[in-house]
Formats: sequence, C-alpha cells, structure tokens
Amino acid sequence: MGYEEWAPPASLRGSVVCLWHRTAVDGEARTLVLPDGCVDLIWEQGRGAFFAGSDTGAMPATMPAGKTMIGVRLRPGAGGPLLGMPLDPLRNLRVDLSDLLPEAARRLPEDLPPAEALHRLVTISGGFAEQRPPDPAMLAAVRWLDDPHTQVHDLSGRLDIGDRQLRRRFTAAVGYGPKTMHRVLRFRRFLDLLDSAGGLGELAVRAGYVDQAHLSRETVALAGLPPAALARAVEVRP
Repeated sequence: MGYEEWAPPASLRGSVVCLWHRTAVDGEARTLVLPDGCVDLIWEQGRGAFFAGSDTGAMPATMPAGKTMIGVRLRPGAGGPLLGMPLDPLRNLRVDLSDLLPEAARRLPEDLPPAEALHRLVTISGGFAEQRPPDPAMLAAVRWLDDPHTQVHDLSGRLDIGDRQLRRRFTAAVGYGPKTMHRVLRFRRFLDLLDSAGGLGELAVRAGYVDQAHLSRETVALAGLPPAALARAVEVRP
C-alpha cells in the first residue's frame, strides 16, 4: 500500500500537521489506525469526504484495491475551532462530511480526480482556518502535554485557566480531555522510539512511562496489543 505525506502550505501550518495520500495497490489493504491526538478531513475515491474524529483506541481500516484516499491532518487542538464545532461528540467516529458541513461536502464529490480532491481539500481547509484560527491557549496546552516531565494537574496553573474551563475548552478543541491527550502523546513518543537501540524497559522510561509494566498496560489500552506485538505490527495513522 502506497502512503505519502507532504508539509502543508505555509498559510495552513498553524492548523494542519500534514497532507497525505494513500492508495491500495495490490489487493484489499488493511491497516491499524492508532491514536495520535489529531483529526483528519479525508476524501475517498468512490465515497466522497468524511471526518475522522479523535481516537482513543486502535481503529482497523480497510481499502479496496485501486482506491485512493487524500487527507488533511489537523493539528491537535486546531480541529474544533477550524470546523466550528466541539469535537467530543465525534470521538472515535468516522462521519460523512455531508452530515457536518454539507456545503463543503458538495465540493468534494466521490468521482473527483485525486489531484483535484487534494486541491479542494486544501482550499476548503484554508478557508476554515482563516475564518476560525486555533485557540493559542489550547495549542500551548498540547505542547506542554507532550513534555515527558509535564504533570496534567499543573496545566491549569501554567495557562492561568480554571480547571473546569480548561477541560471544557480542551475537550471541545481536541475531542477528549488533557489526561487522555497526555496518554496519547506519551504513546506516540514510544512509537517514535521503536527504531532506537535499547530494550522495552529503557524505551518505556525514555517515553515517559514509569516502567515496562506501565507501558504494557497503556499499549494494550490504546492499541489492543502488548509492546512487543505492537512493535511488529505497527503502522502509524492513517
């Protein structure tokens, strides 16, 4: 299965992590979508546009041979503002864009050439980002949560925002609360370290886990697999 990522245009970098393209080349392609804190706007050949919400566990996905998907991966904390809606009701869901943003969905019919679908996705996302830029406080919260030394209970004081207001704003922007984001970002650090030298215990501590047992509990919760099996099977989103 062919997969490729590109950096977004400069005008989108405050809201978008990357643009991506995936094609199933030989036979039906199966992949395991793992939590990453992001949400995606996706166009699929033969389906049209849909929205992939924030995941809190592994999501198996299949693609028929010859089909193509084009995506815009939104930065953690940028999705809710960009779409103009709270993301928590969309957690762990794949929702047709016509149910959320009908006008945008009409511009992304299922029979577009992939290059045109990519152009339209970028144009639509750029328009949304210009109208509704991300909340800087929530982007800062995500950055701090990605620090292995950050404690979630310190976040409110760092941002000078009350606990309840912080959770409400963060959940609407991201799709789940700061504690879940902290777990997901730590999990992604472990995935990034899989090619590094060292045993699982050492990698666990470097990623921010207490020990290998802690890592094992979290990988089973977030990916459905213990660390060693995950290392053999892993394929990152999408």
